[in-house]
Amino acid sequence: MSATTTVDLDADLLKALRDFRLSKRSSKSAALVAKIDKKKLLLEEEEVFDPITPEELAEELPEHSPRFVIMSYELSHADGRVSYPLFLLYWAPVSASMELSTLYASALSNFSVHADVGKVIDIRDGILSKKVLDERLGSRR
Repeated sequence: MSATTTVDLDADLLKALRDFRLSKRSSKSAALVAKIDKKKLLLEEEEVFDPITPEELAEELPEHSPRFVIMSYELSHADGRVSYPLFLLYWAPVSASMELSTLYASALSNFSVHADVGKVIDIRDGILSKKVLDERLGSRR
């Protein structure tokens, strides 16, 4: 473990992140979910969903445990353009234990750097939908 981080990133996760970023998709949205193994203090890939809607993703994420999600999302703009931003979704339900929440919060910055994303969206209230993501990503529709 490095001196500046509490949680290391699994080598397989780094490869999965690279593959996810570079993959061509026929679907509108996709997600790579990562979780921390508390015993090893290691951030690992949990699952990849392709395709998935924000509402389906909310159903897949645990109700009482944080997760990091790298998401490629179809975003429709008011002028008719469509973009596919890649962002980090920090799933942090208020019902999660303080220990887990602290562990994830301490790993957030390091993971966002390794994931090479410019936008981090926190979801703490458990409400994840197309409307929420559109608002947070700046869609004017």
